[in-house]
Parts: sequence; structure tokens; C-alpha cells
Amino acid sequence: MRLVEKIVVSLAVVAMMFPSVAEARGPKHVIFIGLDGWGSYSMPEADMPNVKSLMDAGAWTLRKRSVLPSSSAINWASVFMGVGTEGHGYTQWGSRTPEIPSIAVSEHGIFPTIFTVVRSQRPDAELGALYEWDGIAYLVDTLALSRHIQVEEGPDNDSQPLTDAAVEYIRDKTPLITAIIYDNPDHVGHSVGHDTPAYYDVLAYLDGQIGQIIEATRQAGIYEKTVFIVSADHGGIGTGHGGKTLSEMETPLVMAGPGIKNVGELKSAIMQFDIAPTIAALLGIRTPQVWTGRPIGEALGR
Repeated sequence: MRLVEKIVVSLAVVAMMFPSVAEARGPKHVIFIGLDGWGSYSMPEADMPNVKSLMDAGAWTLRKRSVLPSSSAINWASVFMGVGTEGHGYTQWGSRTPEIPSIAVSEHGIFPTIFTVVRSQRPDAELGALYEWDGIAYLVDTLALSRHIQVEEGPDNDSQPLTDAAVEYIRDKTPLITAIIYDNPDHVGHSVGHDTPAYYDVLAYLDGQIGQIIEATRQAGIYEKTVFIVSADHGGIGTGHGGKTLSEMETPLVMAGPGIKNVGELKSAIMQFDIAPTIAALLGIRTPQVWTGRPIGEALGR
């Protein structure tokens, strides 16, 4: 046997003996967790041990900027669509269709989302979105999803029903991508106020929900293969948002898992629309020309 052939055989044997070496190259699953109205200003005081453990294990920034206006539909669209307001055309807090015609649309009649492009390249992939605010359904391309579920909050900002649905989905289906969008702390921000004791109480509560989702990946046997991304659409000031203060525009972005370098605080300038291209890069998915966002190379070691 020639030397080259021996090397190839040896490498194949190593891969069979140590499959984790091959699998460590990148994630097999991505879980995106969105907290509506979570402003970066809150992090020094926030009691969020699960989120802060992800920060310690991966890469993060408190300077990710929303697109304008700094409201929900506009910015969730940018998270999933990899482009700013002027590209996707959603311009209002509760937009269900673009007020400005999208610069491009997919065969599903919507600007291409991360779910759209993954579906086109991995037709059999399990892709899911679970959320409390019904407005999310108009921003994710439901035709590209394997499952999309709206789960209403319980009394007193109870998000356990959504968490339970997400946990069951992760255990049963081990999806390639799962998006889980909570409608808090935005509710409390509007009713009581941002940067108030009630706001921080809800953040602590949501951190517990995130802990349950992380535990679900362990129970499903996919924890070591999963990238966790936790972020938000906008922050807030007083009882509102939609303006151009940094308290409204800067939101956390936390990423940890295989394929994410443990670099701590990111120094790069990062925008809302960089999240979708980063997910695509982690999964080896080609991105459409109309996306203006870029993969966060600093976090990916590229």
C-alpha cells in the first residue's frame, strides 16, 4: 500500500474511532432565543446566570444595533432576513406585510429568510419557530418551516407554556434550527417601564426559561452539537421604544457552541441583520445576494 493510501486509511480509522473529532467542526443544530425588548443597558444588573454562562463559553456583544425604527416587526424581520428596513420593507411596529415593496421575494412571496434559504438547500431539514406574539408568523416564511406554533402567554407574564412547547419540540424532533421568541421583557417594559425592578424580575424569570431549553438539548442528546444564540429586537426607554437612543437601539447578542470561538466580548461592529448570515455560515448555507448582513467572522474565527 502506498504512503498516501495508508494516510487516507488511517484518517478514516481515526474518524470512525473518534466521531466527535469530525462532528466538532461545526454545529448540527442552532437554537435562536429571542427576548423582545431586552436592552443591553440591563446586563450589568441583570440576574441571568444561564445567559452569562453562555457568554463565558462563547462570544458576545452589548453593542449590536437595531435597524430603524427600533420596533418589533422591523427588527425581527432583519434578524431573520439578513437585511435592513430599506430592503425587506417592513417599517412599522406591527407590520404584517411590507409597507415598501421588498427589494426581492422568494417563491413563497416573502423576502428570503434564513428558513427560506435553508429549506432550498436542505429540503429535508427540520425547521421550527415557536413564539408568543402572533406578528412573528408574518416574518419567518411559514411555508419554509416544518412547524410554527404560536403559544399564548399565561397570566402574569407566564411564558412556561412556550417553554414547554419548545422543550417538547427539541426532544421529539431535534431540529436543525429552532427559533423561540418570547414577548417579554417588552410587556413589562410597556406596562411598568424599562430599567425597573419589575423589568429585572422578568429577565431573571426568562433566564430560567432559557435554562430549561438548554437542559432539553442535553436530554435530547444534542447539547454538544448545538449552537445557542440569544438576542433581542430592540431595547427601550421609559415605557416605549422605536426611537434612536442607544437604550432603544443596543441589544445583547450572545453565542456559544461548536463553531463559535470562545473570544468573549466581540470588538466588531455588529448589526441586527448579521445574525441570519452567521447562522447560515455555521451550517454551511449559501446566502442570497440580496442579503446585506455578513457573518460575524470574529466569532467564527474567520
